[in-house]
Amino acid sequence: MTLQWLFGLTAAMLVTGTAAGQVLRRTARSESTRATVDNMNERIVAWWALCSLAGLALVLGEGAVLAFFALFSSLALREFVRLTPGRALFPALLLFTALQYWAVWRRSTGLFDTLIPAGAALYIPAHLAVTGYTERFLERAAKVYWGLMVCTFCLSYAPALLTLEIRGYAGRNTTLLFYFLLVAQSSDVLQYIWGKLAGRRPIAPRISPNKTWEGFLGGLLSATALGTALHGATPFEPWQAAVACGAVTLTGFAGGLVFSAVKRGRGVKDFGSLVIGHGGVLDRIDSLCFSAPAFFHLARYFCPPGL
Repeated sequence: MTLQWLFGLTAAMLVTGTAAGQVLRRTARSESTRATVDNMNERIVAWWALCSLAGLALVLGEGAVLAFFALFSSLALREFVRLTPGRALFPALLLFTALQYWAVWRRSTGLFDTLIPAGAALYIPAHLAVTGYTERFLERAAKVYWGLMVCTFCLSYAPALLTLEIRGYAGRNTTLLFYFLLVAQSSDVLQYIWGKLAGRRPIAPRISPNKTWEGFLGGLLSATALGTALHGATPFEPWQAAVACGAVTLTGFAGGLVFSAVKRGRGVKDFGSLVIGHGGVLDRIDSLCFSAPAFFHLARYFCPPGL
């Protein structure tokens, strides 16, 4: 399976979803059903835009892909620091973000692995100390550091897939990246659909009452089956694809739940309003932030260089 084949599959699914959404919009009777259908149609429109941007970046090459993810990290950080006492540190966070993606571009593994985990861990509290900030010092430093770790460091593992050296798969790493994005985002969609169709028992009602066991399990099984069926687009054996997709779904769900807890703690519904139907950028990439490192390390483990 080629990248073009995956593009075609994605376009076909979006066309099908768009057609189904229009039919449901005309046949919906109750207010609650119409509200659900309207929300679904807004999400589909946003999906068209996001998939088009991602596809364009992949076609343009590695530089465009890195710029795409760096932009998303920067926008996500901007939304995150709005909810935390870290706005004064935002320029420094942008600098760390630029350097992190530069490390991916340069294949500088040492810088990639240590810049934020070690460098930012020391810089952020030092900056706060120099500026004389002492009120809730550790809490503020921890919040800013965690936001940078998740929005930049963890998300950067997605484009870092382009740097993997996989025997017999040379020149196809963009396909592996798109495969990961397709599985991760399909999992979100499928969990949403299963939750609306069969959701009964909330997993964490105090945090996100719309996340149900039925939606989670339905999305887990469906996304894993989809990813396994598409294993031909990857260097994985079918069982490896199943393990990787299961891990993507599990960690992606954890990311969505964690960020729901963050929003609940701050008393907001969404991190922003930039993406119609999805809230902010961070609302859209929360699952990617958690699933990207898991998929990267599994891909490296299953397909070590030279084997």
